[in-house]
Amino acid sequence: MCQSDAVRKAGTGSLAETGRLFLKRTTLHGLGHIFLSGSYPRRLAWLLAFLVALAFFFAWSSNRVLYFFSSPVYTKAHVLQAEQLVFPVVTICNVNLLLPRRMKRSEIFVAGRWLGLLGNNWQVPPAVREALNRQSSGNESHWNPFARFVDFRRFLPPPGGSQPSTKQLLDRIGHQLEEMLLYCRFQGQLCGHRNFTTIFTRYGKCYSFNTGQDGRPLLVTTKGGMGNGLELMLDIQQDEYLPVWGETDETSFEAGIKVQIHSQDEPPFIDQLGFGVAPGFQTFVSCQEQRLVYLPPPWGDCKMTPMESEFFDTYSISACRIDCETRYLVENCNCRMVHMPGDAPHCTPEQYKECADPALDFLVEKDSDFCVCETPCNVTRYGKELSFVKIPSKASAKYLAKKFNKSEQYIADNILVLDIFFEALNYETIEQKKAYEVAGLLGDIGGQMGLFIGASILTILEIFDYVYEVIKYQLCRCTQKKHKNTNNNEQGAVLNLDHVQRHTPCENLHPPPTYPANMLPHQPARGNFEDFTC
Repeated sequence: MCQSDAVRKAGTGSLAETGRLFLKRTTLHGLGHIFLSGSYPRRLAWLLAFLVALAFFFAWSSNRVLYFFSSPVYTKAHVLQAEQLVFPVVTICNVNLLLPRRMKRSEIFVAGRWLGLLGNNWQVPPAVREALNRQSSGNESHWNPFARFVDFRRFLPPPGGSQPSTKQLLDRIGHQLEEMLLYCRFQGQLCGHRNFTTIFTRYGKCYSFNTGQDGRPLLVTTKGGMGNGLELMLDIQQDEYLPVWGETDETSFEAGIKVQIHSQDEPPFIDQLGFGVAPGFQTFVSCQEQRLVYLPPPWGDCKMTPMESEFFDTYSISACRIDCETRYLVENCNCRMVHMPGDAPHCTPEQYKECADPALDFLVEKDSDFCVCETPCNVTRYGKELSFVKIPSKASAKYLAKKFNKSEQYIADNILVLDIFFEALNYETIEQKKAYEVAGLLGDIGGQMGLFIGASILTILEIFDYVYEVIKYQLCRCTQKKHKNTNNNEQGAVLNLDHVQRHTPCENLHPPPTYPANMLPHQPARGNFEDFTC
């Protein structure tokens, strides 16, 4: 590895020679003009030009590096055609929780405070009693039985264990789809309440179409436009709504239904994500399926890991929120609402009023830190465009009243038509893409290197090779010095009689001449070492 002394003395392996060779052969522009040739002003001009170019190179390159570590993204959207599309889940809920006329007297006693029908002492407030008496003496005779039912002055409460659970209560006296559904068609084929699945939400008993549950195949659509989706005619039964004598969490000032269109992998979250449909109108909902793809950190903030839940298999924001709200209520109220999964007991009407409703309202409206749900990396949603026409028309009012055996006024106040269809047989993909990757970073830095200092990857290898030669030279020099010092020390330590005998300065002296007897011999001058050895 190290060159011999003769070669080094010849100059080919010296550090200066290595530097001159590097400056002659390097592809890094400007160095040769600075160090090898030219007058002093010329070298100075080249040095300034090189430093300016180097400064520009580092400035632009650092800008690209910072941009790379900022993890930029861009959004790519395009529309793809499809031969068929899976029809989404359509969940509908009446905004009224239950039908009070169908409640038993014991059920009114148990749930009356929760529904706002009774006061804190389980008695009808004076204002409510006055309203009931006024309605009893007026034309609204359908409240007469209810006015008698809410008098609990001589009522003996039933045993606690004999009452049905809140879910059983809502299941029995909630709006029944077989009574609300007047007409149903899917792609021109008749359908009925058996094509819907019962599900509970914060609106009570609701119904979902095309869930794929209970072994039912998923329905697909092969055409776009009206007539190729789901068409429903519903009676909202507004005359049987809960009377509003005050404000509670279960009080509804609206009349109509709530609708949510969602995928089969996502549970309904209709109280937050649903849209309203009013009676007296036919509502057209034109949908387009949208498939969204988000990037994980550091480019985005979507959730890639599987959902850690004992209630749901597929992660979605709705599933995350319901899971979180369920755990929150079980921890704080020791019960769960009827729409929440799990095996904890359902909250009683009293627990609804005293704990569950206030706790959930606080969680939804004020505590934004407890239930933080990340966006999933893959989302299927449905864009909607709504339009309306009035129903019934003057020409059809009498016919519909006769067909359903109702008055024209009842038809105008309670009937609605909902038409949901795909706008076209296509879907839109919206993807987050990495705007700047390693290949782009290297390309930009390489371009700046070539533009400003005329360098490339091979130039960097040349610099590394020169540094290697310098390090090798210094190591060899240190090693040779150490080796030379070691040899000198060894020679001094083994100087013995043999070395002394080989050092014979006496042999070099002239033989003593013959002197006369009366003259002393002349002794030549010798050193101490020669005197000693002689």
